[in-house]
Amino acid sequence: MPQASPRGTYLVIAEALRAEIQEREGTGTLPSEAELMRSHGVGRNTIRRALKVLEAEGVVESAPGIGWRPAGSGDRRSLAERMADVITEDSLAVGDAYPSEAKLCERFGASRTAVRRVLAQMEGNGLLTTVHGKGRTVRALPAPTGRP
Repeated sequence: MPQASPRGTYLVIAEALRAEIQEREGTGTLPSEAELMRSHGVGRNTIRRALKVLEAEGVVESAPGIGWRPAGSGDRRSLAERMADVITEDSLAVGDAYPSEAKLCERFGASRTAVRRVLAQMEGNGLLTTVHGKGRTVRALPAPTGRP
């Protein structure tokens, strides 16, 4: 941001983000905090204040492991639920290869750290196993949920 605003830089950024969300009709995720810092030329605290203002107004919501997104958009399931559902959605059987970390990050728009955390959880729950040099394979099928 070239000059400080008398109104509060974080409020100016919040307005810009609100306009961007409305222009895109509230779909997808917002850029990462680091990208917002670069594009607005401010620090992380300023970006977080702007996002918190929008969150309080119900414009955006935080999606753990994914980032910020317009409120009410996207899949409401947790990353863990969506990654477990990959087995069913991709018709994987016991012994089949599970998608790579990179493909999961791309598929869910999630950070590698978040994907790794869920993969470790899935291994701990007995759904996946790691074969050295070959990646992860399906060890068991997930229990059916009550969802349609």
